[in-house]
Amino acid sequence: MTKFSTHIIAMAVSLSAVAAHAADDASCSTVKLADPGWSDIASTNAIARLLLEGLGYDVKIDSLAVPIIYGGLKDGKVDAFLGNWMPAQQGFHDKFVATGDVQRLSRNLQGTQFTLAVPDYVWNGGVKDFADLQKHAKQFGQKLYGIGSGAPANLSLKEIIDADTFGLGKWKLVESSEQAMLTQVDRAVKNQQYIAFLGWTPHPMNVKLKMKYLTGGEQWFGDEGEVNTLVRKGYPQACPNAAKLLSNLSFTLDMENTIMAEVVDKKLSFDAAAKAWVKAHPQVLDAWLAGVTSKSGDDGLKAVKAAL
Repeated sequence: MTKFSTHIIAMAVSLSAVAAHAADDASCSTVKLADPGWSDIASTNAIARLLLEGLGYDVKIDSLAVPIIYGGLKDGKVDAFLGNWMPAQQGFHDKFVATGDVQRLSRNLQGTQFTLAVPDYVWNGGVKDFADLQKHAKQFGQKLYGIGSGAPANLSLKEIIDADTFGLGKWKLVESSEQAMLTQVDRAVKNQQYIAFLGWTPHPMNVKLKMKYLTGGEQWFGDEGEVNTLVRKGYPQACPNAAKLLSNLSFTLDMENTIMAEVVDKKLSFDAAAKAWVKAHPQVLDAWLAGVTSKSGDDGLKAVKAAL
């Protein structure tokens, strides 16, 4: 290859990067993300913020209930949501994504679990399936512990109760924040009391607690699931560079569990824990920043590494 040819190729690559940057709409300078108050999404949002700010973008993360997040995506008030848990959010998917009001950008995690869980001593006591709960109704106080009001998993539990499925028609769903639910679980475990609660992985609860997931709820919660990144309609066209980064983001259960455990064990912020993980695993940046420039059109990988 001649020196002239090499120069032409370099110019073409540079021009293509500039063209991608030039296509960004003015609204792309600030990337608006949503956080439903879940530790796993706080972790992935922290990674996204770290990379986006390294590229020169501003990032705004609003704490919103899941129904509000979907409405915000539809109305253009939220740019992206990294927490579309499937099949737990099938109802919201059908209402917003399948209709085209919200776009699915990519899958960012696979191999998830999300269903009712119990401490291991409850499992050993014979509660291994949803159908076993009613047999021990008195010990459970006829209560199921969920997360924040409006969460899709809560809606599934309400559906089970309302239909008297598994004989749970007289049971009560206790809705609270993730943190409040886990505080209740810790209290029950300390006193060796029976408790059934929403559990999921990735989450540090899987390391901290000796717990088991119940079978029988697959119709509502699926078996293994995945988490998708959603964006407002037209976002990839208006903001191709930021959207390219978001579409590149792919995580692992181990990665998220490690970040969340650092937050719990070392009392770090999610931002600090995410930055520490990325600095310890810089090889992930190559795939995450492939085809991505800084906001000003410069080399994206170089910009993020400099920011680290």
